[in-house]
Amino acid sequence: MKFGIIKERKNPPDRRVVFSPEKLKEFQEKFPDSKINVESSDIRVFSDESYEEMGLKVTNDVSDCDVLFGVKEVPIEALIDNKKYFFFSHTIKKQPYNRKLLAAILEKNIELFDHETIIKENGARLIGFGRYAGIVGAYNGFRAFGLKNETFNLPKAATLDSQKELIATLNKINLPSIKILLTGNGKVAYGAKEMLDGMHIKQVSVDDYLNNSFEEPVYCLVDVLDYNKRKDGEVINNYDFYKHPEKYESDFMGFAKVTDFFIAGHFYGNGAPYLFTREDAKSKDFKIKFVADISCDVDGPVASTLRASTIAEPIYGYNPVTESEVDYKDKGAIVVMAVDNLPCELPKDASEGFGELFLENVIPAFFNNDKDGILERAKMTENGKLTNRFSYLQDYVDGKE
Repeated sequence: MKFGIIKERKNPPDRRVVFSPEKLKEFQEKFPDSKINVESSDIRVFSDESYEEMGLKVTNDVSDCDVLFGVKEVPIEALIDNKKYFFFSHTIKKQPYNRKLLAAILEKNIELFDHETIIKENGARLIGFGRYAGIVGAYNGFRAFGLKNETFNLPKAATLDSQKELIATLNKINLPSIKILLTGNGKVAYGAKEMLDGMHIKQVSVDDYLNNSFEEPVYCLVDVLDYNKRKDGEVINNYDFYKHPEKYESDFMGFAKVTDFFIAGHFYGNGAPYLFTREDAKSKDFKIKFVADISCDVDGPVASTLRASTIAEPIYGYNPVTESEVDYKDKGAIVVMAVDNLPCELPKDASEGFGELFLENVIPAFFNNDKDGILERAKMTENGKLTNRFSYLQDYVDGKE
């Protein structure tokens, strides 16, 4: 079987890649029967030469490869018929802007495996860039804090080389005794937690956070049952919340009353209560002044997130009284950082981490007859049709939704 690493062609350019040169060499050594080509790229974070130094073939033509690995959507005109493709297609939620892409994939008899659909049997995702979104999102949140208060001016994350450099830069700043709230229990939240721990910010319990004052910056990591409660008052478990979100209501205001800086690293499921609404943000008790919304659900559970921001312009302001976007330096504005492609700012680390997960969880399936069903579950299209698991997308493909 012949594998190819494709050049990223989406604009704005994405410098990430599925495999770093070192991981691709490890792939070759672990599975010596495989043949691997790397499509030449002038934007990739790793140069063509760095792959060649590892003894890997770099070429301008990967059309003889059976399986092609990319990160972002492949432009329709660049798709090669009758191939297996792995990339983030952004179609599984029926995103309107990629309907034509999925239709073209079917027309060209391509087998599509979306990185988001590579899951365990229980539905947990096996690979992704979530940790790096958390890492960069936390950094960007502190950068916004310094810019708003004019107390420090951190360089953009994209100008730094690694997580190590981001943490070293953060450790040069002085923070007042603020309270930082971090939501989530997955890779995103724990990526952000790595940054807070790297800055030696003290972690405190929910009870201490809600009831005590501190003479140093502190943070509290909370999960869904900390800021949601069942309407009937019963306390069950996380699974009950995920299964019956309609039976819950937000209890987030208790945290909003004592929080200065909120880092949103949670996953928001359909039907779950909003964390805070626009009405909540108007309350005189609402204290949050900085929001790093890594989850970035627009016009959703975090009321101040009116839109996704960009790497070029990552910060905007939210006026809770007018419910509108304002300059983030305006008095009374909640400062919002809601970049939706944060891992792009740390392409080297993100690519190395992604490749490690991919080599561990996906590549063996090509050589063990997919004994764990990894490829079977992830496959979205086959023989010009949607697979059963993804048949719900048919109306979307047909333009009926």
